[in-house]
Amino acid sequence: MTRNARLITFVNAAHTVTHYSLLILPTAVLAMATPGGRFGGAYGPILALATGMFVLYGLFSLPQGWIAQRVGRPALMTVFFVGTGLSMVATAFASSPVTLALTLAATGLFAAIYHPIGTAMLVDAAGDKPGRAIGINGVFGNVGVALAPVATAFLASQVGWRAAFLVPGLVCVGLGIAWLRLPAPEATAYHAARVFPDIPRHLVRRAVIVLLLIAVVSGLVFNAFTLLLPKLIEERLGNDPRMLPLVGSAAFAATLCGALTQFTVGRMIDRMTLRRVFLPISVLLVPGLVAVSYAQGWVVVPMAALVSAAIFGQVTVNETMTARYISPALRTRMYSVRFFVGFLGAAAAAPVVAWLHERTGSLTLVTLVMAGFGVITLGCALAFPDRREELHPELWAVVPAE
Repeated sequence: MTRNARLITFVNAAHTVTHYSLLILPTAVLAMATPGGRFGGAYGPILALATGMFVLYGLFSLPQGWIAQRVGRPALMTVFFVGTGLSMVATAFASSPVTLALTLAATGLFAAIYHPIGTAMLVDAAGDKPGRAIGINGVFGNVGVALAPVATAFLASQVGWRAAFLVPGLVCVGLGIAWLRLPAPEATAYHAARVFPDIPRHLVRRAVIVLLLIAVVSGLVFNAFTLLLPKLIEERLGNDPRMLPLVGSAAFAATLCGALTQFTVGRMIDRMTLRRVFLPISVLLVPGLVAVSYAQGWVVVPMAALVSAAIFGQVTVNETMTARYISPALRTRMYSVRFFVGFLGAAAAAPVVAWLHERTGSLTLVTLVMAGFGVITLGCALAFPDRREELHPELWAVVPAE
């Protein structure tokens, strides 16, 4: 296995860990919320304790490009693995709402390193056809999203909710130790040897504006959906605590459809312009969310799978936008800004879901609000450039500057 192949393997594993670590609480809370318990008996207030985690997850993605220029990307990835792992271990020993909120916040702070740093390393290592690599990386990320509810439900029901944080925390630290043995990557040498095309500035501005707007909206919708999915399935299947493992399995199945979609979308991106992939996915999102709002019983699972496919497929498109329109020299900083903006939207998800659920007693209104944001995503897809030069970069040389 080449050095770049090993690097991509670790970056993919880090993507799994990132999303897994952020989504333990939404399922663990179903076991933590007990009358007279340490954290209270209500779902909403406990879930709201994750707000700090998502705020720091977004806030600390912004300086990662600046830090990487000074300490290097490999060193930051080491901090990611060890810091995120130890934070999860600390969460397992939380004994009050305050300590739970603090340890969750620490998890978000260290997890913030992954997306701007790991994604930039992945794109550099992938070469001229990043779509497939980004698609596969998206599958790994969403395996983390899908695995979190089912593994957490199993550990919480069989051992206790503390094990749901302790076990993945130790695994993450172990990956960090293994990462330290990986030779320093030289993926940027490939890009130094080739010239990035000179794309007209007005098209770059248009792509960046659309990308940042999409980042805010999709960050909120993505995070809200992944947070509410276990509770949504529990509500629609009868609110029986004995069904916790079944709820986790159903959430896993629905989310896995999204992960598989990312692989397919990644392959399509290398053969089609971004807009032609993005637009059909965006068209599916709004009616899918409306259908989930009113679905009852087991029908909610395939409806949720459809929404997962649309939401997660968009993620692959969005990350490839940066690779297609931003030069390697600026890419890490652009990923930092893009994920910072996106995670600001994501940070709003936990309090919005918790507040609306507490006020209405169900998740119907939450998913309808998400459908409204889906309309904005559709508008962004319509506004994005549709340029054949994306697939044949040499053609950018003959495009007029304005």
